[in-house]
Amino acid sequence: MSNPPKKRDPRMGLRTSATLATVFVILGQAFFGFEQSLAQVFVCVFTGHACAFFFEWVDAKASGDVPGFMGGGFKRGLDWSLSAHMTSVTLSFLMYYNRQLWIGAFAVAIAIGSKYLFRVRYNGRLQHFMNPSNFAIAVVLATFKWVGVLPWSWTTNLHGAWDAVVPMVILGLGIRVNLLFTGRLPLISAWVGAFIIQGVIRAWRIDVPVVSQLVPLTGVSLVLFTLYMITDPQTSPSRARSQIIFGASIALAYSILLDIHLQYTMFYAVTIVCATRGLVLYIAGRRQPASKPAAMAAAAGAVSQPAQVAG
Repeated sequence: MSNPPKKRDPRMGLRTSATLATVFVILGQAFFGFEQSLAQVFVCVFTGHACAFFFEWVDAKASGDVPGFMGGGFKRGLDWSLSAHMTSVTLSFLMYYNRQLWIGAFAVAIAIGSKYLFRVRYNGRLQHFMNPSNFAIAVVLATFKWVGVLPWSWTTNLHGAWDAVVPMVILGLGIRVNLLFTGRLPLISAWVGAFIIQGVIRAWRIDVPVVSQLVPLTGVSLVLFTLYMITDPQTSPSRARSQIIFGASIALAYSILLDIHLQYTMFYAVTIVCATRGLVLYIAGRRQPASKPAAMAAAAGAVSQPAQVAG
């Protein structure tokens, strides 16, 4: 008999993603031509780790629990901090703050804080529903109009075949992470498929070439967005059907916002969809406490009544 396949450690997905993001920033600064300064990277990473440990400590004190980074030694603390590290590194290169480094720190603080602010109780535990990096980007872009996202800043120094090789490597590694660890391929397929459909419809409606509406799919920015941002396991559904609805909803929101000429559409689209999902989870969570005690009371009554009769 063959041995059953070993279950994958879910922590490996986060470890892999955090490592890839860190390597991407290092290669970007050294070879790809990142226009963001090294100071921006260090400020974001330091702020992210500091906020993560501080917010977790405050939250644990307020609720009477043990902080998540304690109780398992150095390795547990390191694994716990990877989520904050991933968020911080991501925000260090996704936006360009120029010399206003405090805006980068502000963005990271918003992202980490959103994990504690935007939570609902569902299935007996608190669950944050707002994608941290995406929410911070949406807030900063809406508040500080001179902050921008520079898609070309990630591949300025790449020429010739490297223009295709690097995006293909990012694509391949992203598919591998989602196939082996996150299980978000239905979400990715729904988002990309719905994006293509809405692009074709818009091209027909406004009488422009279809390729003009679909060309964003070929950029590094949308590859990163598709494979590494919207697939966050903590803020996206796990069931295949819900993933399809989630991914298609992002494309629908993107299409509507694009029609009203809103810039940086995809970040606002994800914010709207995540907020809507949070509202749905809140309503579902509010219904759970009413149904569970009733079921428990019924079960208790079914047990206690015969006992009384027997007595």
